[in-house]
Amino acid sequence: MFTKKDVKWTLIPASEQELDEVRARCRRLVQRRAAVSAGMSAVPIPGLDVVSDLRLFSELIEDVNREFGLTPEQVGRLQPRFRLLAYQAAVNVGGTMVGKYVTREVVLRMMQRAGAGLVARQATRFVPLAGQAAAAAIGFFAFRQIGYQHVEACARVAQEVMLAQRDAAP
Repeated sequence: MFTKKDVKWTLIPASEQELDEVRARCRRLVQRRAAVSAGMSAVPIPGLDVVSDLRLFSELIEDVNREFGLTPEQVGRLQPRFRLLAYQAAVNVGGTMVGKYVTREVVLRMMQRAGAGLVARQATRFVPLAGQAAAAAIGFFAFRQIGYQHVEACARVAQEVMLAQRDAAP
């Protein structure tokens, strides 16, 4: 996995096998970050889980985009027709964070879509111990679900671009 300081560019996967490997790697990353999110949810400090989720999810989106070769910088380096195709595919699959800069507001909107889980998680905090465990479980599953949706959106966009590049090759 690349760090933010890394200057290497990940290209869009060139084969179905590479695409599957990137997808599996990103799903493991989502699992790890969801576990951290769950751990933060179990800490009985109000608001800490939301702040940590925002940070964790922002980093997750950037990392997944980078792994698939779909950060704004990476998409910008594609040939113009493939760049357009990548953005069109992102719109078609509903990938609101594919190939875009991740801002706090965008992540907040995504988390608000999972709002019922957040409200339930906050409500469970008032029940000692069992409530904290329930909050952690709700946080884990909500974070994982949103993360998996983003991984699948990136995989579909990368596949569209990969197929178009393959068809265009002489």
